[in-house]
Amino acid sequence: MTIASQAVHQTAEQPIQLTVVRRDGSSTAFDQTKISVAMTKAFLAVEGADAATTHRVRDLVADLTGRVADALTSRGDARRSVQVEDIQDQVELALMRAGEHQVARAYVLYREERTKARTPADPAGVTAKPAITVRAADGSAAPLDVDRLRVIIAEAADGLDAVDPEQILDETIGSCYDGIAQHEVELALVMAARSYVETEPQYRFAAARLLLDQIRREALGRVHGEPRQASQADMATAYADYFPRYVQLGIEAGQLDPRLAEFDLARLAAAIRPERDLDFAFLGLQTLYDRYLLHIDKVRFELPQALFLRVAMGMALREDDREAKAIEFYEVLSSFRFMASTPILFNSGTTRPQLSACFLTTVEDDLAGIFTGIRNNALLAKYSGGLGNDWTPVRGIGARIRGTNGESQGVVPFLKIANDTAVAVNQGGKRKGAVCAYLETWHIDIEEFLDLRKNTGDERRRTHDMNTANWVPDLFMHRVEADGEWTLFSPDEVPELHDLYGAKFAEAYRGYEEAADRGEIRMFKRVRAVDLWRRMLTVLFETGHPWITFKDACNLRSPQQHAGVVHSSNLCTEITLNTTLDEVAVCNLGSVNLVAHVTPQGLDAELLRDTVHAAVRMLDNTIDVNFYTTPESERSNLRHRPISLGLMGFADALFTQRIPYTSDASVDFADRSMEQLSYYAIEASSDLAAERGHYETYDGSLWSQGILPIDSIDLLRTARDGDLIVDEGKQLDWEALRAKVRRDGMRNSNVMAIAPTATISNICGVSQSIEPTYSNLFVKSNMSGEFTVANPYLVADLKARGLWDQVMVSDLKYHDGVLAGIERIPADLRELYATAFEIDPMWLVKAASRRQKWIDQAQSLNLYMSAPSGRALDELYRSAWRHGLKTTYYLRSQSATHVEKSTLKGTDGRLNAVPVSLPEPTGAVCAIDDPDCEACQ
Repeated sequence: MTIASQAVHQTAEQPIQLTVVRRDGSSTAFDQTKISVAMTKAFLAVEGADAATTHRVRDLVADLTGRVADALTSRGDARRSVQVEDIQDQVELALMRAGEHQVARAYVLYREERTKARTPADPAGVTAKPAITVRAADGSAAPLDVDRLRVIIAEAADGLDAVDPEQILDETIGSCYDGIAQHEVELALVMAARSYVETEPQYRFAAARLLLDQIRREALGRVHGEPRQASQADMATAYADYFPRYVQLGIEAGQLDPRLAEFDLARLAAAIRPERDLDFAFLGLQTLYDRYLLHIDKVRFELPQALFLRVAMGMALREDDREAKAIEFYEVLSSFRFMASTPILFNSGTTRPQLSACFLTTVEDDLAGIFTGIRNNALLAKYSGGLGNDWTPVRGIGARIRGTNGESQGVVPFLKIANDTAVAVNQGGKRKGAVCAYLETWHIDIEEFLDLRKNTGDERRRTHDMNTANWVPDLFMHRVEADGEWTLFSPDEVPELHDLYGAKFAEAYRGYEEAADRGEIRMFKRVRAVDLWRRMLTVLFETGHPWITFKDACNLRSPQQHAGVVHSSNLCTEITLNTTLDEVAVCNLGSVNLVAHVTPQGLDAELLRDTVHAAVRMLDNTIDVNFYTTPESERSNLRHRPISLGLMGFADALFTQRIPYTSDASVDFADRSMEQLSYYAIEASSDLAAERGHYETYDGSLWSQGILPIDSIDLLRTARDGDLIVDEGKQLDWEALRAKVRRDGMRNSNVMAIAPTATISNICGVSQSIEPTYSNLFVKSNMSGEFTVANPYLVADLKARGLWDQVMVSDLKYHDGVLAGIERIPADLRELYATAFEIDPMWLVKAASRRQKWIDQAQSLNLYMSAPSGRALDELYRSAWRHGLKTTYYLRSQSATHVEKSTLKGTDGRLNAVPVSLPEPTGAVCAIDDPDCEACQ
């Protein structure tokens, strides 16, 4: 790389058009940014990879670059030429004058290296075998087998043109020491590849393949009962021998369902696609290894493709042609076209197939009912269930208790117990129990409920580990808009309000207000609606809770209005199912990987249809093979058979099509893609109804009336007297689908919901759910550790334009993965790769509104604000309500300060290193992929 490229430097008096003569005799215009890049590299060489992220170095480079430019352009002539060597001489001189002698020397060496690079070099020597002894697990010792390392690394780098095997080998050997254990050598291999991910995203695949070699050794050895090694090439035949042994071992260990042995295992093993092991990026495979692959005494015996086939077999147990369906299910899972939720991946095909991700309950207003609810929380959470509790029926503080003639302490003390239960039941150490408490806005304890997550006050009335959400009726929003009064009641005196919504709720509520005025209600409180709304938003900003969810939109558009009431959402605000004291709502989830169905030209509709039909069948099957921990959940699930099909990889799909998130095209794509997914999902459920029969409570549902999700918008619009902003455009033949649903019915009461997908999107190596890109370079933390994440689409674009180098990596670190402050990145790339906090959150609301019209449930919608204010929050959440959203999820905001940057190579690239993450959003947020937050698939 030479210093020269196109640009024009300006002097204070007149423009100087300085021409740079290259070494080959060609010429180009002067560009001082190339001087800045060269100086920065020199500082990196002397002061390490952290140098370019410090203010001192960046300011000094900017100053010295200006001095060099001034020196070159202040020699009199308005038009003149200069040799590349002259420019480099001025750079050296400026560094020397600034007292940066070591940096100047590094710059000289850099010039010499570039000179050598332009001349033919001698063939590289072969890495010498070091005198290092390796200890095996049995205590024996042998020399480090460098040749074996070279073979493993070469296989890991196969097909990855940007990966340098010798670089990984040198880094690995440099991390080894005499007497090192064999497992540490394997770790050193993986860590060596990881250390280069920040500068070249292809290394994430090389690191995964090196980890895969370790997994193969561990699993094959455990299954065969003796040490085994296999290359990726060997697995083309090794899987066939391994798989039946794996099933038998799993059954003998009491982990796999004995019915799996009844399958034609040879036929299934022949369908395994070993090459798909190479599709994992490191984060995905490490997550799979740490949390999903089955093990005996912490020794894994399950390989990745065996996991997907085991899951597929578990969901095909009751199919007529089990093998054919298992293979079909395996295909969509192993290709990452669709991924089932974490409980399904954990438990399908096992002796305890608890496959449900979400449970919704209503808590009864008496002591026995309250503790039954808390007990059910523990049982449901035990096998990886996320919980949403409706606490609205529980009477408020000060309410009369007939049995003791005393006064209630309100709902908060019981929420504290529910909070501690969630902490205690950590799902066998796999992940922390998680629960969200919902309370309606008219509950007299609502003001204390808002403070549950605060860090000040009486700790006995705080729930630091529980999520909370406001269940907001439309009438409250109307009172806010009209600056009216709002009345708080205790539910024991206004029992109707819990089960009413829309016009009937408004009528009953006004009736209770009149009764309070007449003195007929003992406990009530009047507040200004706007004041309560502002406090809700203020606490949301300060603590991240309670979330804002909308009761009437959830109920008025629910297909199951005839069979009950939606009293809350779930842990992640995307599930909207009816609950009663006798029925716990249950939902089984999975997500379509949208980017796997997208090309630069758009969606592959036929492939998407095939994937959706297979996914809906899989999710419907889980209902019948599911292990239910409470009778209330089993009764509900078998009667209504709800499933929740969502999507992930939305941001990747936009990148593939070159569509910026902040564009009408992005909103249109959200609309079109969700319309197709909705159409195919409803079609698939109706096909299943024709084959297997409709769900028990189908008659009387909106489905039975030919009212599809797109049609139910009119119900909400009518209830709000037209005060609704929803685009109702459509492209597919919905009339034909209505006729089919009326004729054949629906197998499932509910079909769609968009969950966060944090974990399963990691497994597939795609962007999370419908989220915008958080950062283009950062360290992601989860229960598997710290992982460098670089946006591979951005890196590819920067490479294509000759802009990807170590200085760019340093710039990305310095700017926290945000491109706006990096001037040498072209404007079109800054727009395409804008990060979450650069995006006006109204774009998120508009896209979510377009999706919501097609969805019978809801979507986990995070909202990002770089500089929240009371006015901005008010406008944003009123807009979310007016655009017909059923729920919102976390409000994410940025901290005013940032943590000190550190080189990623030095943190996650060496043995025993202490990782240092780049900043995540702080304050009122849930960290992206927070290992303690399992509000995610």
